[in-house]
Amino acid sequence: MKMAKRKRSGQAGAFVMDETVAEFIRRIVLRMTRLEVVQMLARWGFLPENQLQTLNVHQKKENLSQEVVQLCEENCATMKHAADLDIICDENYYFDLADFKKKFKRSLQSVLKNITISFKEYEDNAIWIRIAWGIHYAKPNQYKPTFVVYHSQTPYVFISQSRIRCNMPLLSQALLVAASYNDINEMDLRSRCLDSLKDIVFKRYSQNFQTYHLQPLQEKNIFMEKGDPRIIQEDKNEKERIRRINQEAFGSGPQPKLEIAEYKLDTVFRSDPETGILNDKAPFRCMIKFSSPHLLEALKSLAPNGMADAPLSPLLTCITQKARNYFRIRERQGAHSLPAQ
Repeated sequence: MKMAKRKRSGQAGAFVMDETVAEFIRRIVLRMTRLEVVQMLARWGFLPENQLQTLNVHQKKENLSQEVVQLCEENCATMKHAADLDIICDENYYFDLADFKKKFKRSLQSVLKNITISFKEYEDNAIWIRIAWGIHYAKPNQYKPTFVVYHSQTPYVFISQSRIRCNMPLLSQALLVAASYNDINEMDLRSRCLDSLKDIVFKRYSQNFQTYHLQPLQEKNIFMEKGDPRIIQEDKNEKERIRRINQEAFGSGPQPKLEIAEYKLDTVFRSDPETGILNDKAPFRCMIKFSSPHLLEALKSLAPNGMADAPLSPLLTCITQKARNYFRIRERQGAHSLPAQ
């Protein structure tokens, strides 16, 4: 997802907030729930009350964070002000690791006896949990553990694929109890690269966007240079169009690493009603699967290399925006377009 640029005043002498401060404030706001944003900012005491009342807390969290950044810039916020907000946020979200461990172990060990649980905490507020499962009266299998990575100041948890699927509900329940949440939902997003999953759900990859400075394409084909100038110019214009469309879809920075994109179709074939061919109302079910060691970079290279028309289908370019690489496409009643679910 592209990160919208902040609007800046063009008046001479206008205050322009440092980009580091703006990004720091944006991330602090993203750690809050929508209902807590106004309450936290009021405790902060930096923004006037009348400006807090104008905040639309029902919009997307990303847009809300940008709106807060804009208000902070109007009020000349510095890193000291941002640090004060961070302290207030941390006080509210104080995480008791000992209590988390105790609740997590108690929840699992109350139903499973043959199990070993280990914890490791890292500097980025990530808690790694290693679980070795035992079956019936057998000792825990230490060679096939399940790994869980939980970021204490976010609602996200990353779980490695477990060979014992029947234990996943117990694991989910233990996480809910330990982290004091009411519900947990599986995202349709999978990858072997944990850092890429984090980049997508935390929207960290978007920092690379909008830092690209447009430069004219350098035509390297010496044979084309000796040809018709109109053809050469048309070719350059077409390549520039493809580059611009591709950048709008993928950005200019490196892409998160995903290996698979899967689309399950539950649709109906359509043809000319007079021919009577393929007019069966029953849905046609199939699955389309794209795979590559670095799928998003592969998709990004299709149009520039002449292997696909630009722009690519939104179903291929929305993967990072929707934070999912597994889709189900169903028939929409009374319409010829097909929604991705």
